[in-house]
Amino acid sequence: MRLLTYCIPGDDTPRPGALLAGDRVADLSALASAAGVRLPPDLLGLVAAGAPALAAVRELLAGATRDGAPGDGAPGDGALIRPLAEVVLRAPLRPGKIVGVGLNYVEHVAESHRTLDTERELPDRPVLFSKPATAVTGPGQPILHNAELTKQLDWECELAVVIGTPAFRVTEADALRHVFGYSIVNDISARDQRRSGQWFFSKGQDSYAPFGPVVVTADEIPDPQRLDLSLRVNGELRQDSNTRHMLFGIARLIADISSGVTLEPGDVIATGSPSGVGAGMVPPQFLRPGDLVEATIEGIGTLANPVVDAR
Repeated sequence: MRLLTYCIPGDDTPRPGALLAGDRVADLSALASAAGVRLPPDLLGLVAAGAPALAAVRELLAGATRDGAPGDGAPGDGALIRPLAEVVLRAPLRPGKIVGVGLNYVEHVAESHRTLDTERELPDRPVLFSKPATAVTGPGQPILHNAELTKQLDWECELAVVIGTPAFRVTEADALRHVFGYSIVNDISARDQRRSGQWFFSKGQDSYAPFGPVVVTADEIPDPQRLDLSLRVNGELRQDSNTRHMLFGIARLIADISSGVTLEPGDVIATGSPSGVGAGMVPPQFLRPGDLVEATIEGIGTLANPVVDAR
């Protein structure tokens, strides 16, 4: 399933939905109400509710697509299924925590050493940092460029892992059982706001974690270590790689993080960026107001965000 959160024009109320074939969006709460089924009111609650809630959603969607849902295609608030073009997507959920992974692609380690003064050697354990939930923004929402804080605003297309069940001290063999699904995070970074080697302010400012457009459930991505990923700025290709080039795979990341930190339902791991960041270009190139950034991952979609002046 391809799950999402959306609003309708004129109403900012977030609604849990599912993306159907033909670029249609099903309103999960409305479908549940029409069928007399109880579901959590948002996607985070649905993730936390686990397998029974997911099974109920599958049954609702199967019935809607088989029989035709009341209001299918009709405009207005009462429609249970709407064209994607008639809704406004939001970030799928607000994570309790976002765990970022630095230097997780070999070529990015090399370009970071060359341009950002990081270590030349490959790390022997995952390099971890955090982004606050306030950094999350959704598809089409602005990335804020504050020229008083940065002149080096950079991009990083990353596979996002959404945790489905609590994970603490899990083994690599069991790690993927704790994954609910996958999405995209653009790990926006103010390169000139690193402080004594600390990345929190560089990577944690508001709007620095574009997230979405959907969460694809894990059953639809049988091998997350074989996904093409790319990023374009104003239509020009800047990053082009595959998740097989991760230095530490997803199972290793979950095992390492959970060795001391409990991962909870809805938490997100941003699994690291391939090479091709702006700081690594010759000469370096950074985001400016008016730019459009598009991060794409195979099997998930494209997360597009404009860059706007924050002042």
